[in-house]
Amino acid sequence: MTHDARRYFDLPSPFPMKRGGELHGARVAYETWGELSKARDNAVLILTGLSPSAHAASNDIDPSQGWWEAMIGPGKAIDTSRWFVICVNSLGSDKGSTCPASIDPATGQPYRLSFPELALEDVANAAHAAISGLGIEQLACLIGCSMGGMSALAYMLLHPGSVRAHISVDTAPQAQPFAIAIRSLQREAIRLDPHWNNGQYDDQRYPDTGMSIARKLGVITYRSAMEWNGRFARIRLEAEQRDDNPFGFEFEVESYLQGHAQRFVRTFDPNSYLYLSRASDWFDIAEYGEGSIPEGLKRIQIERAMVIGVSTDILFPLEQQEQIAEGLKAAGAAVEFVALDSPQGHDAFLVDIENYSRAIGGFLTRL
Repeated sequence: MTHDARRYFDLPSPFPMKRGGELHGARVAYETWGELSKARDNAVLILTGLSPSAHAASNDIDPSQGWWEAMIGPGKAIDTSRWFVICVNSLGSDKGSTCPASIDPATGQPYRLSFPELALEDVANAAHAAISGLGIEQLACLIGCSMGGMSALAYMLLHPGSVRAHISVDTAPQAQPFAIAIRSLQREAIRLDPHWNNGQYDDQRYPDTGMSIARKLGVITYRSAMEWNGRFARIRLEAEQRDDNPFGFEFEVESYLQGHAQRFVRTFDPNSYLYLSRASDWFDIAEYGEGSIPEGLKRIQIERAMVIGVSTDILFPLEQQEQIAEGLKAAGAAVEFVALDSPQGHDAFLVDIENYSRAIGGFLTRL
């Protein structure tokens, strides 16, 4: 039996949202590892991608494996014998934070589509409120992965002076058309599932098919063509593994995607998925620089940064990491840029632990 290590921070009420509206009685879930120093100067905050929870690594209360287990712990790259590590679950995510599946105190019913429009700036402000609530005025380091990297840029922009150093992992200063197009198709798959029912689904009538297609599309873009070729080539399923449907699964890669989708479908609220996905499309650092990404980044005031990207990432291409690195350098930060050749594509930060550990661990030891 696993125990829940999540803690909760009650957000200021009302909590205003960037695009209008406000939340009442909202909260975010978070987990921590290590000890906060007396000077409160050793805090490292991790902001996550779209679907992970706050459970980034195992701890005494919850020994189950976390989504970044190999990175966090005593003697690991993010060394909890030195750092006080906090991972906050995004506002809008159903992993413990207030989200579209939460009860709206005004009606006693789940928000569903009455949840206010969500921006990554809201995710950043909620995380900052939680960090302030822990009595931490300045983070030693802010780490943002994927969508969390965009939230991290918003965090540093909206709360100047609150971060000393930053590690940007496989992210972007704004979504490119390819990423927007993929996420748009993912949302369409969910919305066109008759069981989605304009957000009014339940466990009996649930948009399994739409969520399954959305997840498959995601998994295809999280890896690279090189990775798919290396793993699956054109290997076909054994006769007994195939289904009898016309146009049914014939190749191993189809079966792999199906397995991935089945494991994901009921673990994430479809409306939360829609809200966070669209928040990722909307985020644009150029909004803070009169339409210019470099000018937007120039407003971020930190001492040091490491920007990591992967040459095989099709969702957040390497040139977008370069933009972040150049922008932070122009703003006066000492910036290290790490371009990795991991074959795994966007998901490399979850898989190519050896190379990411070397980069992230090396940077943190120099702080």
